[in-house]
Parts: sequence; C-alpha cells; structure tokens
Amino acid sequence: MTHISSNFIRGGQSNSVALDEPRKANIYRSFGKRTFDLLLCIILAPIALPVIAVLALWVRKDGGGAFFTQDRVGRGGHHFKCLKLRTMRVDAEAHLVEMCRVDPEIRKEWELYQKLDNDPRITRVGNILRKTSLDELPQFLNVLFGDMSFFGPRPFLPSQGALYMGAGGKAYFDMRPGISGSWQVSARNESTFVERVEYDEDYFRDLSLLTDLKLLWQTFVVVIKRKGK
Repeated sequence: MTHISSNFIRGGQSNSVALDEPRKANIYRSFGKRTFDLLLCIILAPIALPVIAVLALWVRKDGGGAFFTQDRVGRGGHHFKCLKLRTMRVDAEAHLVEMCRVDPEIRKEWELYQKLDNDPRITRVGNILRKTSLDELPQFLNVLFGDMSFFGPRPFLPSQGALYMGAGGKAYFDMRPGISGSWQVSARNESTFVERVEYDEDYFRDLSLLTDLKLLWQTFVVVIKRKGK
C-alpha cells in the first residue's frame, strides 16, 4: 500500500470537525463502525463470495479479465487498490483520453461530473452489473481488509484530490470510503463532483449506527430498483 502525506492531501489543514459532538457518535465513529462492518462481513460472506465467483466467470465470457483494480484515496490519505468487477473495455482509460480530446462536450461532462452519463466504454455485461450495482461487490474484500467500510464517501482517484479539496472536502480523510453511502443512494447521475463533497461532509457530521442502518435499507432499495450508475 502506498502512502501520501495527509497534510499534502489536505493542504496542511487540520480537521476539527465534530469535536463537540455527542460522545455516542464519537464512540461509533472510532470503534462501533468497524465492528459493524466486520459483523456484516461475517453475515454476508456465505452469499457474497460465491456470487462474486459466478459473476467473475460471466465477465470473462465478455472478453478480458474479470476484475479491475484502481488506486483510490482512503482514510488518512493512504492509497489502496479498489476492487471491482470489470465493466468497461480493457483500454478504457486510453479511450477516455481520446474521447475528451476529440469531443468538447464529452470533455466538459467529464470535468464537471467526473463520469459520463452514457459512457460508450461500458460493455454489455458491464451495463447490467452497473445498473444493479453488482460491479461493486468485490469491494467486500476491501472492507474485510480494512481499506473500506460498507457505508461512507465514495472513494476518489488520486488525480481528483486537488478537485476534491478545492470543493472544501475535509471529513473524507477521517473516514474509510464506502461501497455505498449518501451520494451513492441519491440522484447521483444529476450530482456534480462538488455536490458529492457536500454529501460526504453531511454524512460525517450525522454519522451514527442509525445513519448506517438507514443507508443499508436505502442501498437495498436502489439495487432492487436497478438505479445504480
């Protein structure tokens, strides 16, 4: 695991968020949340691991490898390898650069949202996995290893650090990023990258067991309704 200075990521700013919050919230943030994650891992492992294996075989039939790993920024500014089922063509990164070069509208959309609404790089199988959010399932292992949480801010790319900090993001670095979270269950296809930062700050301020239980239910609803992006 690589590491970058949290002072560099934060621009030398210290985070004093929630110092006066209720003691219960602080206890959950410090100890309870990780315990909650591990309990969910134990409960979900007999289902999640076989499903990941089956989906991996399905992705391979579409051509290319089954899994996609990418550096993401985690708690304290540490980098980790974020796991996903591959949903895009193998040369997706190079293809994005070329699309942004030749199409100003695509470049504008990427710069504003850091994603494309109708991304031509997504494969046939990948489109189904994204709509059901099943492409995120291998991140179960990231949670088990302690890089992520089931619920939290969506992990961003190292290249997006300056943009994230420029939007006022600070609380992110005191949390593990999540498989699901406030932004993920929102009308996220209409949210800008800057608005995503606001979701993260609000989540950190309101963090509690009840908040995560609500997100558990909301995530279930989003998956059932196939509203993933």
